[in-house]
Amino acid sequence: MPRQQLSRSDKGQSQSTNRPNRPNRTSSSGSGSGSGNSGAKKKKTKKITGKRVFWTLFAVTALGIFCALAGYLFIMVSGEKIYQANINKLAVTEPTKVYDRNGTLILQRSIRTGDPVKYEEIPKEVIEAFVATEDRRFFDHQGVDLWSIGRAAVRDVVARSAVEGGSTITQQLAKNVFLTNDKTFFRKATEVSIALAIERNMTKDEIITTYLNRIYFGSGAYGIKEASETYFGVSDLSKLKTWQIATLAGLPKAPSRYSPQSNPELSQERRAVVLQLMQQQGYITAADEKEAEEVTYNYKSPESKSAKYQAFIDYAMQEAEDATGLSADDLNRGGYNIYTTMDSKAQQTLEDAFKNDDLFENSPDDVKVQGSMVIVNNDTGGLVALLGGRDYVSGNFSRVTSHRQPGSAFKPIITYAPALQSGNYHSNSMLSNEKQCFGTYCPNNLHGGYSNTISMTAAMEDSVNIPAVWLLNQIGIDTGINYAKSVGFDLTGDDRNLAIALGGLSKGTNTLEMAQAYRVFADGGNYTAAYAVKSITDSTGDEVYKNSAKSIEVLDKQATDEMTQMLQNVVQNGTGKRAQINRPVAGKTGTTQHGISGLSSSANRDIWFAGYTKEWTAAVWMGYDKPDRTHLLKDGSGRAAALFAAVMGPALEGYPVQNFDTAAVPPPVVEEPEEEEPVTPSAVTGLSASFDQDSQSVALAWNPVEGASSYTVYRKESGATEFSVISSGGAEPVASDGAVTAGQTYDYYVTATTADGAQSDASNTVQIAIDQAETEPPPTENPDGVVPPEGETPTPPTGEETPGTDTNPGTDNGTGGTGDTGTNTGPTDGSTNNGGTTTPDNSQNGTDGSGTTDGTTTTPGTTTPGTTTPPAGTGDTGTNSTDNTTTTPPAT
Repeated sequence: MPRQQLSRSDKGQSQSTNRPNRPNRTSSSGSGSGSGNSGAKKKKTKKITGKRVFWTLFAVTALGIFCALAGYLFIMVSGEKIYQANINKLAVTEPTKVYDRNGTLILQRSIRTGDPVKYEEIPKEVIEAFVATEDRRFFDHQGVDLWSIGRAAVRDVVARSAVEGGSTITQQLAKNVFLTNDKTFFRKATEVSIALAIERNMTKDEIITTYLNRIYFGSGAYGIKEASETYFGVSDLSKLKTWQIATLAGLPKAPSRYSPQSNPELSQERRAVVLQLMQQQGYITAADEKEAEEVTYNYKSPESKSAKYQAFIDYAMQEAEDATGLSADDLNRGGYNIYTTMDSKAQQTLEDAFKNDDLFENSPDDVKVQGSMVIVNNDTGGLVALLGGRDYVSGNFSRVTSHRQPGSAFKPIITYAPALQSGNYHSNSMLSNEKQCFGTYCPNNLHGGYSNTISMTAAMEDSVNIPAVWLLNQIGIDTGINYAKSVGFDLTGDDRNLAIALGGLSKGTNTLEMAQAYRVFADGGNYTAAYAVKSITDSTGDEVYKNSAKSIEVLDKQATDEMTQMLQNVVQNGTGKRAQINRPVAGKTGTTQHGISGLSSSANRDIWFAGYTKEWTAAVWMGYDKPDRTHLLKDGSGRAAALFAAVMGPALEGYPVQNFDTAAVPPPVVEEPEEEEPVTPSAVTGLSASFDQDSQSVALAWNPVEGASSYTVYRKESGATEFSVISSGGAEPVASDGAVTAGQTYDYYVTATTADGAQSDASNTVQIAIDQAETEPPPTENPDGVVPPEGETPTPPTGEETPGTDTNPGTDNGTGGTGDTGTNTGPTDGSTNNGGTTTPDNSQNGTDGSGTTDGTTTTPGTTTPGTTTPPAGTGDTGTNSTDNTTTTPPAT
């Protein structure tokens, strides 16, 4: 009888009740086979038992412990061997050498260690300050502080990189003497092993003494005694005060950054941290902390005998640190060879010029007018020379990278360059010059001087404000900002407003950034970040660093050629006359007014000149570090232009004179309204010319043209091949040319322009010969072409800047300057005209001019409120509103 098939539950039940009938379990071949396979699978699963897992984990753990012990023993033995083999490194080895661009040795980096001090000579408070700051458990651990390492490990994990070392004083000593500055696990493990070896071989007193004698404190000073003498002139450590001790204790973390000489504010902040740690750990009282925290550092180091080229070398050494990752200590004691881009002749010329007091405005007291200048090679982008202050010594504060407002010197960068690059505008494009507001922002032109339109060239030459703002509004603020960023300026959202067209920056700029940006115009539109270090080799000659500066095209050649042509006009005929030297120069001046509330004065806060020759580009800044009512500049930016000439002229002697490339300027671009086509005006007729012997000027007259809003006068003198614009924007059918010379012949023609920008054909051409008079008074230069009524002072039609006579370019003679003092027209209430804008530090940016308003007396180059003094030259002046209020630019 066949066996009945059982269900899965029945099988279970049958097996539990009939276990003696075991042979029956395999009598059925079909079902038995399935049961057998199921049983086999269950046996495989049972192989992963708890016992198996236990023994596996035990084996792995044992192996890990064995490896850890082996690694520990290796580190211990390795650290001991390294310590014993390199114990002589406790003495500083061969110094690093620095070379100029020709490979000539200019400095063997000095390593000043001073006399080592004994433990007994170190005041207790000095040791307490360093222990509190660098290693509060120094006297408790055996070279490694596990708590600090754990804290550092957590922060490294959070940051996903090695950002904190957690090093003890012993580890710092091991690292500074035996190891490089990289942050890797292997280097950290080696550092730990050496630290443990040091602890086994030296006492705590010996370790802290060696540390204080060996650690680097910046400015070439090694050891606590040398640092004390360098920063405070104190050689006896027992005479150090608490605030001085705290300042020194704050230096090892970042010697350059926290130097009281170069960064006094950051140094004081770091000192406050050290004092707080000392107070928290019971070394000083709260009263001691407060007293020491409030002391201002004012120690003046004696001038170093080896200060030659020091400003450039300091900059190059910092760049080498940043580029290689090596610390200042590594570079100083590593025997490296650093090859720089410095031109020794140019650097020496620059240093000599900064020592010449005649090139700087006199101060009313012993606080000097300061300056900064940077020169860049147009071919390579390498730094030729730089200096960040007068009487500079190593470690001093450098104004090369400190930020100030650039004024009108920023117009070519933020407005005109991106406009030319767009292809919609050219140097002869007509720009709006009407008095107008842009939203709630209402800039002004100095002395009025408004017209319907003005050419870009004329607007640049006379530094007129309205066209610069109008043009930036036309191309878009973002277009201007994006270009400025592409040439190295770090602009923020706070800069996104039209005030930036007049140089109103939230953070300002510096001579390094300005030189980099203007160099683009000289190099055909290519931007290269300026650099000072070409390459570095180690003591064996192996190259460890090579500069790989990349050049990026940001402007096309047409745009840079047109820009250079306009900037040449600024130097030849406009505000930059005093920058003229024996070769072609292109450049732009800039000025910011004082911005001090309640002060009615034309005095300036900052003056600038940025310009270039075919070979080099340079930027110059002058001003007081802390401007106030007493410390302001009476001179305009012509003085900065004169300093440019005083340095660039001699420094370029021996170089062949090179001319700039000539721009092929397209026909004028006429701004046409979309709703209707402009009507071209009729050509001017009836042009006539006559020479007035009394005023020594040519008087021009013509028939008015219906619909014309302004006229442009062109002139060509004998020997010239092309006509040039001498007057633009005048609304009357008359003009005057006072810039004529006896014995010369001049040709003139005139065009008319309508309000919508349409320009007529040329008028008839007239020619006039200027006869040589028997007795001729000195001619009065009035290049803007307005002949005033008899007895009145001539005022240029634009009112922006008065290009004056500059008989001695590149020099400065007396108050107001020679050939660069602008004309100031003060309102009758004594307030100051200002068409600029208010910067974050309340300085005023805008049109360039110069002069002094004191309200009581008038001297050459100064203006009494309500009166106008004939100009002695040309300068750079900002603008204020006529009601003596300051207009703050809104965000756009």
